[in-house]
Amino acid sequence: MTSFDIAAITTELEHLLNDARIDNIYQTNPKTLLLKLRCPAQPTAQLVIEAGKRIHLTSYSFTTPPKPPAFCMALRKYLRNARIAKVQQHEFERIMIIGLRGRGGEYQLISELFGEGNIILVGPENEIVQALVYRRMRDRNVIPKQKFAYPPPSGRNPVNLGPEDLDQIKEFGQLSVVKALTRFLSLGGLYAEEVLLRADVDKNTPCKDLKKEEIDTIFTKLHDLVTEVVEDKVRPRVIIDYEGRWIDVTPVPLKRYAHLEYSTYGTLSKALDEYYTRTSTQEKVERVEKRAEQELERVTTILHDQEKALEDLRDKAELDRKIGDIMYRHLNELQFLLQRTMSEKRSGGTWEEIIAKLQDEKKDSRSPATYFDHLIPESLTLQVSVENQSFQLDLEKSVQENALSHYEGAKKAERKLVGVGKAIEQTQVEIGKLRNLMVEESERASKPPSIMPKREWYEKFRWFHSSDGFLVIGGRDASTNRVLVRRYMKTDDIVFHTDIPGAPFVLVKTDGKLPPEQTVREAAQLAASYSRAWKEMLATTNVYWVSPQQVSEHPPSGEYLPKGSFMIYGKRNYVRNVPLEAAIGVKKEDRMKIIGGPTDAIAKQTDLFVKIVPGKNTSSKLAKEIRHRLATASSNTEREEILQIPIEEIQGFIPSGRGDLLSRS
Repeated sequence: MTSFDIAAITTELEHLLNDARIDNIYQTNPKTLLLKLRCPAQPTAQLVIEAGKRIHLTSYSFTTPPKPPAFCMALRKYLRNARIAKVQQHEFERIMIIGLRGRGGEYQLISELFGEGNIILVGPENEIVQALVYRRMRDRNVIPKQKFAYPPPSGRNPVNLGPEDLDQIKEFGQLSVVKALTRFLSLGGLYAEEVLLRADVDKNTPCKDLKKEEIDTIFTKLHDLVTEVVEDKVRPRVIIDYEGRWIDVTPVPLKRYAHLEYSTYGTLSKALDEYYTRTSTQEKVERVEKRAEQELERVTTILHDQEKALEDLRDKAELDRKIGDIMYRHLNELQFLLQRTMSEKRSGGTWEEIIAKLQDEKKDSRSPATYFDHLIPESLTLQVSVENQSFQLDLEKSVQENALSHYEGAKKAERKLVGVGKAIEQTQVEIGKLRNLMVEESERASKPPSIMPKREWYEKFRWFHSSDGFLVIGGRDASTNRVLVRRYMKTDDIVFHTDIPGAPFVLVKTDGKLPPEQTVREAAQLAASYSRAWKEMLATTNVYWVSPQQVSEHPPSGEYLPKGSFMIYGKRNYVRNVPLEAAIGVKKEDRMKIIGGPTDAIAKQTDLFVKIVPGKNTSSKLAKEIRHRLATASSNTEREEILQIPIEEIQGFIPSGRGDLLSRS
């Protein structure tokens, strides 16, 4: 992102995220954070920050590691539930500051979007609390507990530039005006060229040759461009080249790209989101294909080596057998040559004398010296040539023994041929599998991440759809109990609660219809299972239901109601000995969605679920086991999607944060 992109997205985010609360923080890879935000009177938002690269809202789902990295955990410690107080750009540099109000005071989350980038948490006293990367540099240090300092400016801030200030550009002398603009101001090369295109000034003009009216025009066009971006007059677009590739995203139309096609978007976040999603997917495909090609090349090299070894073994077996056959065809001559050589040696002759005599006889074509090539005293071997084939004879063995050695060598090579042949078959199978895997991984990598699902209004509560199709919702805590009763309780609903304090209020949304007995029992089970009775590991408890008119926020005179509590007046209708049990399963909609609630209701919606009861396993451990069992019991096509479901989605359906698995459907 350029400094202009950051200026535009800063203005946009300042408007959209004002007073938003950080619900959670995820680290999707070593350089990328995902902030889940709850915005006032708006749907949940996700802010993605990739160090050195980008920052924008995203509508896509991200895969998060099962165990958050240390940096992510530290940010959660300080920033979870903190409110966004401001979003600003530092001096038109590629640096964004998110000001936050948390329990420990005011913090700044600083995203450096230049070079390798960094994400730094700065505390109330301007001290560095955490950083994605710690480093010592010539002009500043990013070290824990040290005072935070911004990097030196890349140039003057064009927002604060006056007409007379730009006259200084002439001091760059012979340097071209486009290069001078990038050095003098916080502009990248793209926007320096854009300003000059709009000003109709040749970018290669030496600064010393600029006329006063040209400098004034440059300033005017620069001021107009900065104003467009800073004052939220953006018209975001993705630029598409002649080959259909997405090459850039800009907050405003640029003359630089006037000859190219483009796609427009309502917000810069949306344009950036689509652009980086597509280009990241393409980069991922290229990485996957490169890695697969390297692996294929490695295995192919192994195959070539095996095929060469096979060819060498065949040649060796053939040669050894051929030499053995030659030895037997010339057995008498060769045996005489061996015996004569060793006899002369035993008679006191030197090797030099023996060699000289054999060479003389060979010149005279006297047999069997005609076979002689040379003698190697060190190894007691005689090199001979017979039938145009050269081979060695061991002087300490008979010709038959020499031939037998070659026959054994041929048999050994043939035995090895079987093993090498099997190895080649296995390697060929491996190459075939690897080619198929390359296609599968490329197809998988080319699929863009799924769109973050839009949640229904009731999903912030406990909820399920009963066997008879009624929506049943319950509070998660005192605050949501209050919201449920105040905002969502209608006169024709039915209200459920337990006699045990610390239980949710549960509503059956009747829409004027009379709920069957099955729905009443299921709603009672939700109220029972998500009450304190679960934490106390009871097997059953009693639940009652009343009409909304019997629920009041006003206690009797002289009494006090705690937050989230209500008075119940009049007759209570009891459902006794309600079993504490819940089912958690997956249902295929536009994606694999976690659902939970009473077993009968969940079994009506899916065959893939597990049942849980009160127990001592933590919600994180239990959720992982639930996901594993659901994935194991699913089809191959669904398994991978289930394993990608965040653990937090499953934990949201586990009462009181603990439990045990009962069985699996």
